[in-house]
Amino acid sequence: MSRERAGSTVAIIPARGGSQGLPGKNVARIGGVPLVARAAHAALAAERIDRVVVTTDDEEIADAALAAGAEVVARPAELAGPAASSESAVRHALEALGFDAPGAPDAITVFLQATSPFIDPADLEAAVERVAIGERDIVFAATPTHGFLWRERADDADGASAIGVNHDPSHRPRRQDREPEYLETGAFYVFRTAGFLQAQHRFFGRIGIQAVHPDHAIEIDDSADLARARALAPRIDRRLAAAIGSAQARRAGAGSAWIADPRHPFIDVDAVVTDFDGVHTDDTATVDELGRESVRVSRADGAGVARLRDAGIPVLILSAEANPVVSRRAEKLGVDCVQGLSDKGSALREWAAARGIRLDRIAYLGNDRGDIPALDLVGWPLAVPDAAPDALERARHVLQRHGGHGAVRELADLVLAARAAKRRVAASDDADADDTDARAATREPGELDPAHPTRLQREAIAAAASGTVTAP
Repeated sequence: MSRERAGSTVAIIPARGGSQGLPGKNVARIGGVPLVARAAHAALAAERIDRVVVTTDDEEIADAALAAGAEVVARPAELAGPAASSESAVRHALEALGFDAPGAPDAITVFLQATSPFIDPADLEAAVERVAIGERDIVFAATPTHGFLWRERADDADGASAIGVNHDPSHRPRRQDREPEYLETGAFYVFRTAGFLQAQHRFFGRIGIQAVHPDHAIEIDDSADLARARALAPRIDRRLAAAIGSAQARRAGAGSAWIADPRHPFIDVDAVVTDFDGVHTDDTATVDELGRESVRVSRADGAGVARLRDAGIPVLILSAEANPVVSRRAEKLGVDCVQGLSDKGSALREWAAARGIRLDRIAYLGNDRGDIPALDLVGWPLAVPDAAPDALERARHVLQRHGGHGAVRELADLVLAARAAKRRVAASDDADADDTDARAATREPGELDPAHPTRLQREAIAAAASGTVTAP
């Protein structure tokens, strides 16, 4: 079993497949992203977290976790039932990773709840920092509240009687005169790994609270929670987009060449698929006296598709309507086209499988309810700004331009910008490597390169600076 380096921090996300209240809950999409992937994205965006691991018994959850950049630990059936505790799943994952081995180095565990869709990476960073510096043994997410809590109890004399839980009903202080109390959100718990394994529970030692924004306190238990989170996602995700986007660019190898901006997400994909009506067109048509239809398209979109093709990125048009104008446009653009579809999801699966393209590596741009099966399949579901509400709810990003007015060009530019950023970083790394090799070839063995000292040379420099004498 491999050992973790000293001071490492591992995030563990328990996500079982057998949710009873809301089947498939952990892969339900909010803002176009499965819940378990949202938790993984938040953890991966926290720079102090070294590894992100999802422990699950479900294949679909595992696939979503891997696509999001997490590792997966197989969760045993006996730890995946409704009666199994989250602690048992975290403990099993830590054991599988070797953190319980004799002499295992000090470590920090971040236990995240997959059903909390709006975890802020900055809150995770702050909580990890407090544990790392020894301020607390465990820090958990909570939101401040000044609410007056009540409880009903049975009273033999008067029947049901409500009593104040956190206040005296006879004294009603003003909000500003009350100290806030904190409601545990369940979103995350950060603790010393050794302390958790010894206590066998998430709360031990010195306990601290990481106050989080009330909007981030939502957790998904039922369909009403899911609907509320989907409605809030466009607004909340804009606040979190910079950190998440930067992390995705880093993982894809484009971090130093990418400036995070909520308007310009890092869409790193291998294929682009679109609807036709309302995406390539403005969703209107003209009919002449012979009943022939014509639509208006954007030359900018055509140029964008051409650039995608030149970059080797395949493009597919899916249309519910069988119309010669669709095939004519696809032919002119030089892209694949399938029309007359009742199920765009199945058609997309077949096309992707035939080309060997992973669904999580596809961007799909749609505008209506018929696009939902496809939007729910891909890694980057997108919508035009005037799309149907159901389609907007599924979108990971909403474009600024409308259908028929440059929406496809906007998407093409985003995809190509992500690819260009990756190329710039790769080219820079290659140039640095070549430069280092060239310098090394002209230098005597052991000679110091001030710009690129070896590890031993760095240690010697540090020792000299501190006055420490080391043996030759």
